[in-house]
Amino acid sequence: MANSGLLVQFPELLTAVVAVRLGYSLYTRTWLGYLFYRQQLRRARNRYPKGHSKTQPRLFNGVKVLPIPVLSDNYSYLIIDTQAGLAVAVDPSDPRAVQATIEKERVNLVAILCTHKHWDHSGGNRDLSRRHKDCRVYGSPQDGIPYLTHPLCHQDVVSVGRLQIRALATPGHTQGHLVYLLDGEPYKGPSCLFSGDLLFLSGCGRTFEGTAETMLSSLDTVLDLGDDTLLWPGHEYAEENLGFAGVVEPENLARERKMQWVQRQRMERKSTCPSTLGEERTYNPFLRTHCLALQEALGPGPGPTSDDGYSRAQLLEELRRLKDMHKSK
Repeated sequence: MANSGLLVQFPELLTAVVAVRLGYSLYTRTWLGYLFYRQQLRRARNRYPKGHSKTQPRLFNGVKVLPIPVLSDNYSYLIIDTQAGLAVAVDPSDPRAVQATIEKERVNLVAILCTHKHWDHSGGNRDLSRRHKDCRVYGSPQDGIPYLTHPLCHQDVVSVGRLQIRALATPGHTQGHLVYLLDGEPYKGPSCLFSGDLLFLSGCGRTFEGTAETMLSSLDTVLDLGDDTLLWPGHEYAEENLGFAGVVEPENLARERKMQWVQRQRMERKSTCPSTLGEERTYNPFLRTHCLALQEALGPGPGPTSDDGYSRAQLLEELRRLKDMHKSK
């Protein structure tokens, strides 16, 4: 099998898997998870008083999307209907940073959209919902979202002014993970996907609460969206992810061009989001399990036109395993 340098002996792999699973259980099921989040928050505020990355808002005919750098590599987002002065926050993990943006923009926060329960995405729900009395907290009822007030199911739509935001069920990272699709039609601009920990620039989230088949189905949900859809991920992982993509597809020229751009951005601590789904199809290995080049590199699998979902899931599982052991140079 190709890329044998990334492989480890079975006992070492088993130990690593057990350690990850134990840590995840403590993080999600005990008070230690919240304490760890609070420690992350304090350290990040001290280390990055202005945020870990320099971001730029995007304005589309009266709709504004503002990335907010929080913690050490997370992004929260504020989506604003500028005419109505109404705002929606996505994954507001640092309530202080999100509140500062709300005050700077002079808008009224009326909704929080939470992609999943992890504290680095939901940690600000309590403070912001208490401060903004009319603010509703949306998310999946399957995920244990803190301070959830309005449960959402697959294809439910949240309307705020001209903002039409559709929830899409994408389990795998967590059982109830949702992504949110801002419809571009009302403001005659590109649609925007707020992907939480499902999809990153050239990467995808770990499968903590599901199978490879589950995650593949969720990624395919995203693949059904248009190429011009803007991808706003939950983390700044671009440089590391593209480094791994170069290991599994070293001759991918689209990846090489994107890596050069990302490295220039990161040298100046500039954000790398958004990308587009059209771009991601060309270099994100987790969206390319149908591609013959990956199948040949990582082992036997179906041909490029096969509908064999199980075999694609096996390839996705192998990609995820290799990524977890990859150390960016």
